[in-house]
Amino acid sequence: MILIGIGGNLPSETYGPPRATCGAALALLEDHGTRIIKRSRWFESAPVPASDQPWYVNGVVAVDCALDPVELIAKILRVEADLGRERGTLNAARIVDLDLLAYDDTVLNGNDREEATVPHPRMTERAFVLLPMQDVAPGWRHPSTGQGIDELIAQLPEDQACRPMEDAGGAYGTEYQEAT
Repeated sequence: MILIGIGGNLPSETYGPPRATCGAALALLEDHGTRIIKRSRWFESAPVPASDQPWYVNGVVAVDCALDPVELIAKILRVEADLGRERGTLNAARIVDLDLLAYDDTVLNGNDREEATVPHPRMTERAFVLLPMQDVAPGWRHPSTGQGIDELIAQLPEDQACRPMEDAGGAYGTEYQEAT
């Protein structure tokens, strides 16, 4: 199972509010040959670490593609750039953020920001990743630790605010989706 996290907390000049931009990112992923199998509900979450930034919109998708993890990360970075993401300060507010969370049982231990690390190294510390991930992969187990998603969620710090958003319908941007 290949899982990609998606989020953002700044509006896009082209696509509008963060939820619409996140939907546009999913459409671009599909335009580039990544098939979305299932999407979580959208969640709204406070910034981590805590700051005065606007709250984020977050979700997780399960995808299918013919790319290896390193190639998929390169595609993800291209989609971010196409949507106007400018990389700068770590944990800064952003138009869109796409992360390869897990790629089947693959474990890659990159040692800096330029090398791939899979599963995502901080995903187990973040409610805005694990709660939407539970929607699409309720039986997922961390390939390094063997911990299941429910166990990881139970270990989250209690100070992370993250809650499902109300969905009003529509493609990618708002409705719960499961491909058939």
